[in-house]
Order: sequence, then structure tokens, then C-alpha cells
Amino acid sequence: MSYDAPLLFIDGCWLPVDGRDTSPVINPATEEVLAHLPHASPADLDRALEAARRGYALWRKTSAYDRARLLRRAAELVRERVEHIATLLTLEEGKVLAEARLEVLAAADNIDWCAEEGRRSYGRIIPPRADGSRYLVLREPIGPVAAFSPWNFPATTPTRKIAAALAAGCSCIIKPSEETPATCLAIARAFDDAGLPKGVLNVVFGVPAEISTRLIASDVIRKISFTGSTAVGKQLAGLAATGAKRATMELGGHGPVIVFDDAAVDEAARLTIAGKFRNAGQVCAAPTRFFVHSSIHDRFVDRVSELANELVVGNGLDPATQMGPLANPRRMAAMDRLIGDALDRGARLAAGGGRIGNRGFFWQPTVLTDVPMAAQIMSEEPFGPVILTRRFDDFDTVIAEANGLAYALAAYAFTTSVRTATAVADALECGLVGINTYAINVPETPFGGVKESGYGSEGGTEGLDAYLSTKFVHQA
Repeated sequence: MSYDAPLLFIDGCWLPVDGRDTSPVINPATEEVLAHLPHASPADLDRALEAARRGYALWRKTSAYDRARLLRRAAELVRERVEHIATLLTLEEGKVLAEARLEVLAAADNIDWCAEEGRRSYGRIIPPRADGSRYLVLREPIGPVAAFSPWNFPATTPTRKIAAALAAGCSCIIKPSEETPATCLAIARAFDDAGLPKGVLNVVFGVPAEISTRLIASDVIRKISFTGSTAVGKQLAGLAATGAKRATMELGGHGPVIVFDDAAVDEAARLTIAGKFRNAGQVCAAPTRFFVHSSIHDRFVDRVSELANELVVGNGLDPATQMGPLANPRRMAAMDRLIGDALDRGARLAAGGGRIGNRGFFWQPTVLTDVPMAAQIMSEEPFGPVILTRRFDDFDTVIAEANGLAYALAAYAFTTSVRTATAVADALECGLVGINTYAINVPETPFGGVKESGYGSEGGTEGLDAYLSTKFVHQA
């Protein structure tokens, strides 16, 4: 399978290594080097900032109708190139090709949604207090955006940021993950081929702290959008606050799942396997901490463990594979450390628990039961293919444990009772709730957390609002 040589994209130009610093891009299934990624120099970043400034001056004056037409064309190109982009994604990130294909198509859907929503960023007229006056509320693009996206969803996460910014009339400099560069570059190429003016979109790579510090400190940038860890998000939020710049922060999670005694156990187990082991559990909104009613706990664990043991783990390019590798050796080390600590503290291993083979970052789908609250894995996001279970009997107690962490991105519950579903949805402290489902993210709905899982939303009308400022005009 061929892998596109990664480049920088600045001011409409595709820039190769040409003496720049580089870092290797590794295939997590084989540990082979796919390519060497050029890092943007300080001069490159300054050029990108100037390009974004000029691009914004042009793009903001482009009508919402024409912006939408270009975005729709970019979405069409992404769909036409889905097989190529999905293959790049699997090569550099590891997820199975079927998942990669769905992610690329979801990215195209996000572009389409933003294209249409950008045409509906309405202002309003307010009845004035004086005859002959007009009170007008206008919605305007906020300005050039600096966006930062992680490696686990290298198509949808950067695309949500790019598409919303461009639909609102902003220019954008995005720094995707250095570990998964080709996917975002392929999407940027679709925008370029669709006719996006030079400078409106720029893609840079480098040492993350150096890139973020230089971009956020610039007077050109008026908003930042970040998806990643809570620790890094806090640092970038602090940099943004120094310049009074608006920020959207989608940070870590540690999703609780409450399985009530009236739940359809087999259906909940089946959905759990698909929801938990998608992308090898490397999902910020992944279900992880399972609180299962004592009366059905063992039955649920037995079924989930049985299904987990049946999963085929391997190279994502193999059609038989159901779960690919972890994306990097950091995740392997974290899984080993956290699972080992849980077992030392009394948890029981019901399935998996270790590395597969000695080449590629493959880990067994894992189920740990009766995990004590003192185990590190109950408070530290594992970001891997592991299910943790605890028993419960009382509603108020389980809600307190589910809400007990600073993370508050996504939470889930399984019940056949409408009354219980309403009560648990009201009681859970988080940005996203799934009842009898793990499907909580589509382009037309908001996605974001509360507490230390961040603030602001991507997706839906809220996602576009983040890139718009409000101007009041009194015309007398």
C-alpha cells in the first residue's frame, strides 16, 4: 500500500522537507517507518500567519452562498477519494479499514453540514424604542483560527474544526498530530482542489509546544480550537486567556456506563463490544467505567468477556481484522501499567490483559471486574481496549460514583424504564449522554464536555457559533 509523502501546506503551496527538521511517521501495525514529516520552521509559521491574515481578509468578504458551494465541492472530493484517504488513515493510525472508511465519510458529512449551516448564521432585528430607528444584530466571522487536533481521529477531528471555521468565514491554521499527518493533508488537498483561495487554510507540523506557543501568541490569531488531553488543554487555554482569545476545548474523558437491573443484558453487551473496542478504545468519549447492577453483573461480564475473546485483532488492512493495534508505544506502556496496578489492588481479569506478539502495538481486548475505586485506572483515562466493572445496588450511590471524577465528557446508561432513563439523564454531570446507545456524535448535534473535559462544543449550530462574533448596530 502506498503512503503519501507528508508535506506542509502554507499559503496555497505544498512544501517538502528541503532541509527542515523531520520526525518519522510509524505504522503501528508493523512498526515500520512510513515517511519523514517536515517540521515548520519559525519562518514557515510566520508565513502561515501572514497567509491566514490575508486569506481572512478575502474569505470573510466571500458570500456565505459561495463559501457553501466550495465546501460542498470539497466534501464531494473527499467522498470520491474515500478509499485512498481511508488507507492512509489505517496505515498511520492503525484502525481497521472499515472504521477508517466510515470516519472519512463522516468527515465529508461534517463539511456538508457546515456548508449548509454557514448559510444560516442569521442575525436579527430587534424592535427599537424610538420611531425611525433600527436595532440590528449581525453575526460575523471571529477572525483567523489556530486549531490543534490529535491522532486518534485524524479525519473527523481536524475536519470539524476546518469546516466550521471556513463556513463561518474564518481562515485557519491547523496543526494535526505529527503521528497521523497524511489523513488531514489529504482532506486539505480536497479543499485546495475545490478552489479554496490561497492562505485560507494552512497545515503545519512541528514540536507541539513550539507551534502552539508561537501561533497563539500572534496578534493574527483570534480564536483557538483544541482537542486532546486535559493537561495540554489547560496550558493552551492559559495562553489563549493571555490574549483574551476565544477557545474551544474538547479534552479528556473517562466515560461511566450504568447498566440497571432492567436492562436488556445481551443487547447491552453487544453494543458495548462495538462501542468500547472501536479504534481499540482510543476514543475520548469511550465507555470505560461500567457500573452494573449486582443482580445482573456476572451475566453481563460473562457475555462481554465471551464477545471480547472472539474479536479478531490484527493489521487494520486485513479484511478479517475487527480491532487494530494501539496507535503508539505510549498506549502500550499505559495499558501495562494501569492493568497491572488494578490487578495488584484486587481486580479480577475476565478477558485479555496483555500484549499480542512482539511486533506491532497489539493489545488483547480486556475486561477487568470488581475494580476497586482506589485503582489508578478508575481515575486515569486508560485510552485503550479495556472494560472496567463494578457492582451497584443503589441509584444515588452509583450516580455519585459516576459523577465522582473531574472528567465529564460522555456518560451512558442502559435501562428499559422511561422513568429511570429520565432520572439518570438528569443526574449525570457531563456534556453528552447516551441512553441504550453509544451513538452520541453526528454533524448536526453538539459535541463537548464540562468540568475538566473542557468547554464549548463542536458540531450542530453550537459548533458554528464558536467561530462567529456578535455585533449590535443601532441605526437612528
